[in-house]
Amino acid sequence: MMQSTSSLLSLAIWCPIAFGFFILAFGRDSNRGLVRGVSLIGALASFLVTLPLIKNFDNAAHGLQFVEKYTWIEKFNVFYALGIDGISLWFVPLTAFITIIVVIAAWEVIEKQVAQYMGAFLILSGLMVGVFSATDGMLFYIFFEATLIPMYIIVGVWGGPNRVYAAFKFFLYTLLGSLLTLVAIIYLYIKAGHSFEIQVWHQLPLPMDVQILIFFAFFMAFAVKVPMWPVHTWLPDAHVEAPTGGSVVLAAIMLKLGAYGFLRFSMPIAPDASHYLSGFVITLSLIAVIYIGLVALVQADMKKLVAYSSIAHMGFVTLGFFVFNDMAAQGAIVQMISHGFVSGAMFLCIGVLYDRVHSREIADYGGVVNTMPRFAAFFVLFSMANCGLPATSGFVGEFMVILGAVKFNFWIGLLTATALIFGAAYSLWMVKRVIFGNIKHKHVAELTDLNGREFFMLGTLAICVLVMGLYPGVFTDSMQVSVTDLLKHVAVSKLVP
Repeated sequence: MMQSTSSLLSLAIWCPIAFGFFILAFGRDSNRGLVRGVSLIGALASFLVTLPLIKNFDNAAHGLQFVEKYTWIEKFNVFYALGIDGISLWFVPLTAFITIIVVIAAWEVIEKQVAQYMGAFLILSGLMVGVFSATDGMLFYIFFEATLIPMYIIVGVWGGPNRVYAAFKFFLYTLLGSLLTLVAIIYLYIKAGHSFEIQVWHQLPLPMDVQILIFFAFFMAFAVKVPMWPVHTWLPDAHVEAPTGGSVVLAAIMLKLGAYGFLRFSMPIAPDASHYLSGFVITLSLIAVIYIGLVALVQADMKKLVAYSSIAHMGFVTLGFFVFNDMAAQGAIVQMISHGFVSGAMFLCIGVLYDRVHSREIADYGGVVNTMPRFAAFFVLFSMANCGLPATSGFVGEFMVILGAVKFNFWIGLLTATALIFGAAYSLWMVKRVIFGNIKHKHVAELTDLNGREFFMLGTLAICVLVMGLYPGVFTDSMQVSVTDLLKHVAVSKLVP
């Protein structure tokens, strides 16, 4: 059996994977320049094939678009089934775009095993697009788990001194969290008459006790991936030890896989349990927003500070989902996209400094604006966006979530808004100590400003941050119908009469 209205999603998935395996097969350190060139061509091609998805997407349409469905494992009724709606639309081009940035970022930095490095990122890019596109439960699970392999290799091979520890911790947390999800997928498959189709699972009537068990089975995988407090401890270690490109992809895309899972699985499959347990999820989200914000404030390592800020920002996202209104849910998805640009840019900025000084300690800097004025301008912009400055992408999502939270409960909205205070505190204090003031160290006096490659990289992300901040309607218009449909579905009980 085959059914297809488009092959764009397959191209978006398999184009980077094909380039990745080609580079792994034929790339050598003796021809690093050629490997970099082919990697960039692969990343650009993978991004270009995602643009028609945006151009041809029908904002007013309900349900999935660009659907593909082919029989894969006939005996078990497993399909290679793809499709996207307004919720998943922007994550496909975002993934491909971030991959281009990562390839450019590594151009002069990675000198050994270049083919393996570039190949791992291209393969990872395709697998992540697969997660956002899969409409078959087993296909989703395979893509979801497969993303661990290249990221594990990236951290474990090109990371810092404690890379093996960080890679193992990352792998074990995320793998163990997903085992219960597999049990839930098998249960739903049997309950749905041997169907792995996610849309069928959405319509499946389930008693409350089963919904709660399924909710927690999915929660274990998605909460670790987000990551939510208290299963967040793998993230700072992974960020600190990962190479710059690894940190960028981890923060910009991989954390979104967990949040996306809540929208695709937890909420529509177990709507009654989602409402029943919403207080639990909101509490964990508020702890992430407030407590982790305070933890970020005392960090001495720039990467750790931004890593903890990522956890706080993702707390906004999960809170936005579980207050169950359009404004907050759309704001949470906007925040996910914005966080992709802003956190990626922050880690790139830290990477630029690390390439020159080989230190991420805030105390080793000071007065950088005197020697790197162009870099300082970008760093300040991204830091401001990180704490929600109006007219930047960081403001839009946070403001929408706060409005939605106030509509749900004033006090929850008030507590959510404290994130803006903590965000400003840790972001601006880092800026003050790193960028401004007098030059305190000789190595800072010898710094050189951004080269053309670095300027292009940060400049492109700066444009994205400003465009999204000034014209958020481009993003919200395309997701409005899908978010409304999801919330209507979640509002209807699925309890067995």
